[in-house]
Amino acid sequence: MRDAILLTPGPLTTSLATKTAMLNDWGSWDSRFNALTAGVCADLLAIAQAQDSHVCVPLQGSGTFAVEAAIGTLVPRDGALLVLVNGAYGLRMAQLAEVMGRQVATLNFADDQPVCPQQLAEYLAAHPQISHVGAIHCETSTGLLNPLAAIATVVAAAGRQLIIDSMSGFGALPVDAHELPFAALVSSANKCLEGVPGIAFVLVAKQALAASRGNSHSLSLDLYDQHAYLARTGQWRYTPPTHVLAALRSALDQFHAEGGQPARLARYQANAERLRAGLAALGLQPYLPAAVQAPIIYTAHAPTHPSYQFMALYQAVRARGFILYPGKLTQLETFRVGCIGAIDHAEIDQALAALGAALDDLGWCSTGVKP
Repeated sequence: MRDAILLTPGPLTTSLATKTAMLNDWGSWDSRFNALTAGVCADLLAIAQAQDSHVCVPLQGSGTFAVEAAIGTLVPRDGALLVLVNGAYGLRMAQLAEVMGRQVATLNFADDQPVCPQQLAEYLAAHPQISHVGAIHCETSTGLLNPLAAIATVVAAAGRQLIIDSMSGFGALPVDAHELPFAALVSSANKCLEGVPGIAFVLVAKQALAASRGNSHSLSLDLYDQHAYLARTGQWRYTPPTHVLAALRSALDQFHAEGGQPARLARYQANAERLRAGLAALGLQPYLPAAVQAPIIYTAHAPTHPSYQFMALYQAVRARGFILYPGKLTQLETFRVGCIGAIDHAEIDQALAALGAALDDLGWCSTGVKP
């Protein structure tokens, strides 16, 4: 029986080759595993064209662990972070900075509005104490794509440093360190790279990392020490997720075989276009306009039927072999459908058929038209 297809922004559906890569055991100090780590880090830097300017620091844990590590390591204890917020993950970045005791401010935008570079420039001009800016590349709570290149240009022109959360974008959405100045970019294995959960990583500018010694509030989340130990020994400081790294190695091999970032983006864009058209045919309206929608995950307005409940829809679609994601908006009833992972148009078509059948059975076809 086939596993349920995960229409989520990660964890997501992985290939058989990626799953199979986790069948072997690895010694965490073994030279073969050290070579595995070095190769993965080199590939991650190359995806961002960052081999000359940045280093890759892998970290055990989820993406949020690495976001906290990046901020805690790179933002000095007397520094100040401005977080650009238009969804749940911007709010989380601000929250973790506050918890670790850093001075933090937010520049807020509506959930369906991208960051405005002009407002950012005006804010930085008026607040010279800001040393770093935190930006979300693709705000996964809605699927909103922020104008990363314009944000980076403004931050660099203002003489500040940029920390990018590209959790759900890296590997598909283009990033070129030659053209995009950033102090750090954070992502994880289990998003557009199509690995499994357990490893996150930070691409850190060499100069920024060199200046960060002693900043961290945490022993295990200190990127400076993590990188220094890795550079000196070839090993992780603490027990690495060996099987997860092997799966990421396999996923990267498949990424390259597919054609790298442009091919990965093209497949996701094709999935997204098919998904958007299919949702519209079911009478489900997208939350975001197409101009700011990333081909990662779609937020759809829920059916307007008075008896609608997400969990009932979830269970009806789950019974047909597909897993949806709940909405993260507090004022609107929505749900989310991902279009990333080891899936293509066949799985998208099957998912739309399952969703249509579920809505039909529940009596929630919002247009009254049966799929």
